[in-house]
Amino acid sequence: MSVILEAHRLSRSFGGLRAVNAVSFAVEEGEIFGLIGPNGAGKTTLFNLMTGLTPVSSGTFTFRGTQLTGLPPHRIAGLGIGRTFQNIRLFKGLSALENVKISQHTRTVTGLFGGIIGSKTSRLEEIAVEEKGWEILKLVGLADRATEIAANFSYGEQRRLEIARALALDPKVLLLDEPAAGMNAAEKQSLTAFIREVRDLYNLTVVLIEHHVPLVMGLCDRIAVLNFGELIAVGSPEEVQKNPAVIEAYLGAE
Repeated sequence: MSVILEAHRLSRSFGGLRAVNAVSFAVEEGEIFGLIGPNGAGKTTLFNLMTGLTPVSSGTFTFRGTQLTGLPPHRIAGLGIGRTFQNIRLFKGLSALENVKISQHTRTVTGLFGGIIGSKTSRLEEIAVEEKGWEILKLVGLADRATEIAANFSYGEQRRLEIARALALDPKVLLLDEPAAGMNAAEKQSLTAFIREVRDLYNLTVVLIEHHVPLVMGLCDRIAVLNFGELIAVGSPEEVQKNPAVIEAYLGAE
């Protein structure tokens, strides 16, 4: 497999706090790559650096060899990196279908003028956007509630809708920030199967942050472990579980 994402000594400081410190790793195309670590380890900050939401203090990040460091979030999304957030960021007053359709704007070519005059290209694009919205909602099990506003959905349903919205970007890489947060055991098991299904169906590479270690160990091909902003281990689930530095970070030294 070829490398699709690569971080080289990525760092970010907030005042005197080094939230991410010289983190380097590579993600191979098609794999499910986990990012774990105790609270405050710098996991979400790392996602924010990778997606342009937080400026990088130093280091670089590349996608298929293209430098992404310094690009705005919409450019990075347009290149093929979609994400969800730890705190759900849906348009709560819009329907599920509208949420998914909005995300497709980076893939349309008709401008404001074309939309106003109702050009043929604009109409065809709108039809395609609508059809794809229904297709994705069906995949995540929300097609029967497509016209309901997002605020009416349960927490787990909102999580699925946020994944649907990320998929609407036609990403090559999907970044999931704590997708199992707030879910019960049955929902977590269902989510594991769902992530594999989505990866296979859309030929995706998946990178996920997750606190539920059994889910990560059972789902991911490889795992990176952060502690106090530093990378302390990268390897298979079996290798990571046996790593003394990882055991100490989670359980504390004797």
